[in-house]
Amino acid sequence: MRAGKGDIELAGLCKSFDGATNVVDGVNLKIPDGAYCCFLGPSGCGKTTILRMIAGHEDPTAGEIVIGGENVVGLAPVERRTAMMFQSYALFPHLSVRDNIAFALRVRGQSKAERYKAVDRMMEKVRLTELADRLPANLSGGQQQRVALARAAITEPRVLLLDEPLSALDEQLRVQMRQELRRMQRDLGITFVHVTHTQLEAIALADIVVVMEKGKIKQAGPAREVYAHPRDRYVAEFLGGQNVLSGKVEKVGEDHLVISQPNRGGIQVGVKPNPRIEVGDRIDLAVRRDDIELMRADASGLENGATALPSRVLAIEYQGSFVKVMLDTIPDEDFVAYIPERIFFRDPFDIGDILLATWSAGRARVLA
Repeated sequence: MRAGKGDIELAGLCKSFDGATNVVDGVNLKIPDGAYCCFLGPSGCGKTTILRMIAGHEDPTAGEIVIGGENVVGLAPVERRTAMMFQSYALFPHLSVRDNIAFALRVRGQSKAERYKAVDRMMEKVRLTELADRLPANLSGGQQQRVALARAAITEPRVLLLDEPLSALDEQLRVQMRQELRRMQRDLGITFVHVTHTQLEAIALADIVVVMEKGKIKQAGPAREVYAHPRDRYVAEFLGGQNVLSGKVEKVGEDHLVISQPNRGGIQVGVKPNPRIEVGDRIDLAVRRDDIELMRADASGLENGATALPSRVLAIEYQGSFVKVMLDTIPDEDFVAYIPERIFFRDPFDIGDILLATWSAGRARVLA
């Protein structure tokens, strides 16, 4: 199944519901044909409004929505060749799986023979053939989701839009359905645009992750790039997995910075300095939680140039493959180390222990 060019360009996209405040504020973004794109952000950041504008359920206040080279603003969803899968699934309770999937084709006037032939192909693709005659009430949550996805895809859209599709599922089923969504997207070969507030979901699924705040895009790019190289403090903290330090620059060396923090003195950070950073500037730095090593306060063997901050253990959580250790490294801020299970239990720490939180030179990144 190949529906045609589904590349999307959002140009200067704005939306205001009251004429004064933009809930979507000047969004510019390109999504290649056949990509899986996740909009990620807290409630109220504008991500669902963008989805509804791409679908044609809302009109933008300003800007363009270009799909396959055509500005689709003002066109109905059927003319845009988009389809939307809603969070609630919105299945018809009195119709069988087969008739739920066939409904859109029935509305379009296809004969029963034609639509059932298309539906049978789709059910085979999403592994629903054996459930064809069941009613939605007799399906599991994951099965209902596959029906909703098949019903949206049966019209051969060039863009499929998904609004929080996994939020109603339990954790185990959510993981299974992430794999199912990715497999179906590859099989169908069409552009998926998926809205979520769950960081792990976006990172697991997307070719492109778009992080939003207050109607604006904070960062967009491949999942690994956005996670490993957050552009600013908001992205680093929202995606998680990062510790963020703030301080005033005391010294700029050839291959390091020294920043000051309250009650900590000078902290040497092995980063390649940005040429625009000067002594006296206040900056934010990010260090991945899995780049932090913990050492006893009296331990030796610290790597040259490594940062080592005295820290007290506040809490310990076993996470299976790693242990999450919460520390008081930064006053009034969260600081967390992810220690591999096999390393932690060689010499486990207790709450209240005084340690050194260390990381190698070059592991910290300067944030905008």
